[in-house]
Amino acid sequence: MSLEIPQGIKTAARMRGVRRLPQQFLMLFPVVLIAAIFVCAAATKGPWWIVQTSGLDTNLRAVAVGEYQEPQHGPVPVIWASGSNGVILQSKDEGTTWKQFHILGAEKLDFRGIHAFDAQEAYVMSSGEGDKSRIYRTTDGGANWKLQYTGQRKEIFLDALACDGSSPECMALGDPVDSKFLILTAADGEHWNEMARDNMPAALPNEGAFAASGTCFVYGGPAITFVTGGPAARVFHSPDHGRSWTVTETPIVHGNASSGIFSIAFHGEQVVVVGGDYKDPNRPDRVAAYSQDGGKTWTLAAQQPGGYRSAVAWVDGVTLAAVGPNGEDVSEDGGVHWKHTDSLNLNALAIQDIWHGWAVGPNGTIAQMKNREEYQVRYEREQGSRVAALSGR
Repeated sequence: MSLEIPQGIKTAARMRGVRRLPQQFLMLFPVVLIAAIFVCAAATKGPWWIVQTSGLDTNLRAVAVGEYQEPQHGPVPVIWASGSNGVILQSKDEGTTWKQFHILGAEKLDFRGIHAFDAQEAYVMSSGEGDKSRIYRTTDGGANWKLQYTGQRKEIFLDALACDGSSPECMALGDPVDSKFLILTAADGEHWNEMARDNMPAALPNEGAFAASGTCFVYGGPAITFVTGGPAARVFHSPDHGRSWTVTETPIVHGNASSGIFSIAFHGEQVVVVGGDYKDPNRPDRVAAYSQDGGKTWTLAAQQPGGYRSAVAWVDGVTLAAVGPNGEDVSEDGGVHWKHTDSLNLNALAIQDIWHGWAVGPNGTIAQMKNREEYQVRYEREQGSRVAALSGR
């Protein structure tokens, strides 16, 4: 099935590097800096998300962006999305049209995790008790899907899927089984086995992970990180592929089955978590925190998002975006302060770079991140004209 929507925003050129400036330019550097601040401020005033399509009978819970080698234009983004009622979608033209795939026997599954490598290879993971938790893989662009894993015990409930971009290995996180969180691993990308959990700290009674957006779990070999909720809002981290673990408490709201951390995002040593209480989505209390030491210590955001947020992602080295049922927010200082931008109901997001990002939500909603080219180009133009004037060019 193809869903026709208005032409998306086109990709623009990247910022060029800045040459070493003459000494006299340093006198006017504060002026340029102030101009850049106003430019960034302007970027947060308008909407960040533009709805591309909606109306499908599905609650989209996962989205991923890979790279597609378009013969005439080189690499371009390929977007994959998935959700309830067995829905899997793909777009190879930045969201202008979408193709829907069907997996025989999976029409009632809730695909809450997805990972895309490119236009041909992708994984989807369904959440549910026992055999409703499954993992499928396609290597031919969605034409055929191979069932790689099915939960054989009713206590198995998968929450998230993650793959290491530098190897074929993928992992999946599940709620605790026998008092410890379940981690599945496929070193070859095909055969799934339970990771040894001897050294993993035990879960607290009723502690679990949230399968709300597929972003409660991060794997970048050999490091593994996942976040939890319920009686505590904790961060589990292994630096060595599960051989050793640390667990850190955070100040995110917790205490009942519907509250805790829902999403985590890394940028080097900078780490941000978001969450809240999905049964009280308008409560903006203790829903975002940040760490500047790789997750060892946590601080609540000085200015919180506008309520429960199910997913967060880095846009660049200082900018983040977060989505939730009552709206979206951005932070331009590494998660310390958040500003409201939109009022869409969205569950998950995936951002490839400053130019490419998508978010998904109920009723088949797919939204594209607004291209900020006008702000970046304006800043570069102003900066370049000042440099040229001062250097006599």
